[in-house]
Amino acid sequence: MVELDVRGLSCPEPVLNLKPLLDKGENEIKVLCSCGASSDNIRRLATTNGYVVESQKEQGEDLEFILKKS
Repeated sequence: MVELDVRGLSCPEPVLNLKPLLDKGENEIKVLCSCGASSDNIRRLATTNGYVVESQKEQGEDLEFILKKS
């Protein structure tokens, strides 16, 4: 599993950092982010690139996504 930590970054940086991993075709990606506005964009980008959001957890102000290639 590849981990992408984009906590502390504001839109659109989290999505811009995620895109290369999706394009590379990583099977499973853990994304850690702290920008609530980015969470919708992360989910949208993942699903349009053939990934499913297997889980989403909130830990305080941080969000954790597990994305799996479908």
